[in-house]
Amino acid sequence: MMMGSTSMCVTRTKQSLVKPAEETPLTTLDLSLIDKIPVLRCDARTLHVFRHGPEAASVIREALSRALVPYYPLAGRLVAYKSEEGCLQVQCSGDGVWFVEASADCTLQSVHFFDDIHSIPYHDLLPPDIPQTQGIDPLVKMQVTQFECGGFVIGLVFCHTICDGLGAAQFLNAVGELARGLQKPAIKPLWHRHFAPLPSPSVPKVPPPMPSYKLEHANIDIPMHRISNLKQEFLRLTGLACSSFEIVAAGLWRSRARAIDFEASADLKLVFFANCRQILEPPLPAGFYGNCFFPVTITASHESVREASIFDVVKMIQDAKTKLPSEFGKYLKGEGSDDPFAPPLSYRTLFISEWGRLGFNNIDYGWGPPVHVVPIQGSSIIPVGIVGYMPLTMLPNKGIRLMTWCVEQDHRHAFLHQMHALMDI
Repeated sequence: MMMGSTSMCVTRTKQSLVKPAEETPLTTLDLSLIDKIPVLRCDARTLHVFRHGPEAASVIREALSRALVPYYPLAGRLVAYKSEEGCLQVQCSGDGVWFVEASADCTLQSVHFFDDIHSIPYHDLLPPDIPQTQGIDPLVKMQVTQFECGGFVIGLVFCHTICDGLGAAQFLNAVGELARGLQKPAIKPLWHRHFAPLPSPSVPKVPPPMPSYKLEHANIDIPMHRISNLKQEFLRLTGLACSSFEIVAAGLWRSRARAIDFEASADLKLVFFANCRQILEPPLPAGFYGNCFFPVTITASHESVREASIFDVVKMIQDAKTKLPSEFGKYLKGEGSDDPFAPPLSYRTLFISEWGRLGFNNIDYGWGPPVHVVPIQGSSIIPVGIVGYMPLTMLPNKGIRLMTWCVEQDHRHAFLHQMHALMDI
């Protein structure tokens, strides 16, 4: 793989299943209502870049095996049951997770710690597809690639049906704790998938035609002092506090609306997924690592978003969030006809996700936290923005990195101009 003037070659040296270090229960577990949502039947893919970690693969492999003892469902497989389409359970078979060891013939410095997302050789750093002859489909697949500088990159593929981002980070943090010498994870994992006893209504729909546009990637680094200034101004104008996420989400939605020439009356949607662990009565216990989130959807005309101030849009986001407990409660009771997890996939719908609070940036396998965590685009037709932190390689590295795939090439320049002007970059 060529990266600028740097040639990079990755060699995979070993690949096999990592099984739990001790005997684990052989049982079948039910999934929750949210786990079973069709849109989650996919893999989440990420890269985790670490500055240092000699012999990282062997250390992580051993810790992974130990972590799979309390997290034994992750060493199992998804299976269908009752001969019903889409009905899945987890068969706790102890088969293990897929683990690949690899090495690269260059330093992380020479590839700038993969700061430029356009030049990342994903297929070299993610675990390859398992040959069909193996007859296995692990819930977790991991590749650890060692670089000549002593640093390493973890390429992770995680079944979204089993864990949301918080749950996946909880598991990786447990692996890190065991790699650092702890005897057991600080947080005891709990399956606890029975929090939603009633099924959601099933509304058959004709699949919509797939969009044909192609989304362009853009990274936007926003200094923390600019976000702090906007938060202070919002407080002065409204008497209310707001979060960094709300500021960035509002800026992204408004900037995108100003960059694209939709009809003035066209409905635009902003969708983000809110953690609902503490909304439930009683709240989910610490240690739960399944899916527990709900989409917050805001609909407004193109004209109203385009002409609004960033503070008006922040208030729209906050007003929508206040309805979350009620809307989530209705969903769990099976009320409502539309599927909230299936907003229209079109150029008018923008998804935004907050990664800064998931915990990936704090995971430590013994050599310190990652330089940065890189989400990998899941679809070329779903406009999305991901709110994370600036990489540790950037000084003074105090700020937010907004990673986006949300505009076509024709709108990219205008979109970046709007974001840069708003955030004073």
